Amino acid sequence: MNGLSIRDICCLFCWPPCPSSIASKMAFIPPEPTYSFTPVAEGSSKMSLHLTEKAEWQFTDKEKECIEVFYTRTNRGNTISCMFVRCSPTARYCILFSHGNAADLGHMSSFYLSLGTRIDCNIFSYDYSGYGVSSGKPSEKNLYSDIQAAWDALRTRYGVSPENIILYGQSIGTAATVDLASRYEVGAVILHSPLMSGIRVLFNTKRTWFCDAFPSIEKVGKITSPVLVIHGTEDNVVDFSHGLAIHERCKRPVEPLWVEGAGHNDVELFSQYLERLRQFVNSDLGN
Repeated sequence: MNGLSIRDICCLFCWPPCPSSIASKMAFIPPEPTYSFTPVAEGSSKMSLHLTEKAEWQFTDKEKECIEVFYTRTNRGNTISCMFVRCSPTARYCILFSHGNAADLGHMSSFYLSLGTRIDCNIFSYDYSGYGVSSGKPSEKNLYSDIQAAWDALRTRYGVSPENIILYGQSIGTAATVDLASRYEVGAVILHSPLMSGIRVLFNTKRTWFCDAFPSIEKVGKITSPVLVIHGTEDNVVDFSHGLAIHERCKRPVEPLWVEGAGHNDVELFSQYLERLRQFVNSDLGN
């Protein structure tokens, strides 16, 4: 996350507060789009996915047929891009994945197919407003609206029941995930490198300020679903203490995954990451 200017810091403690400005500066880093959608035929509403080289697709064109893409509209008037990855015909769960701040669906597509195949889950994801080919601008309010629209699309378009949905948030995506999970009971929740709140990322403060952004620490206690927290102990973007605090506030926490030596963007490279997710899906949720 980016640092703040003197003006932004002043806005934290002076009137009027500017949480939206602070949020956009510290949290959102939309990359250059790595994909596009095109109609499969003239006048058709069905879309096909085209990936650029920057997406670094790791599979064949045949495996790309597992991916369905489309647009949906949010209650704030933005059109966001969505992706459904059919990883397994036997999948019990579908993961609604909210990705990190410097990626888009193109970047994540290979990871989604690989992860879902290995843990026997389908994966549904979306791009935040202003990311990829989604319209609008990234903001805290849009973030919550975006995940709500994704949830609605997953429920209505694919008919997936809440008890079969696992909400997965990574980094800034945990703010969206916590907000949604605090309002709906789902199969489970995974919080990967979660932040307590925006100001807590920037300053060593123990309270939630009235102008704070992404106050997940105040919402996570409302989650009634099982929650798995994952965090690297050497995270220099969102300190490890955030994961600890979020875990402690959960009503139904499962054994967390603290990855020794991992930073903010490399947790997935450690073998215990995949092992813990398999255990979570196959054992923890079955008990």
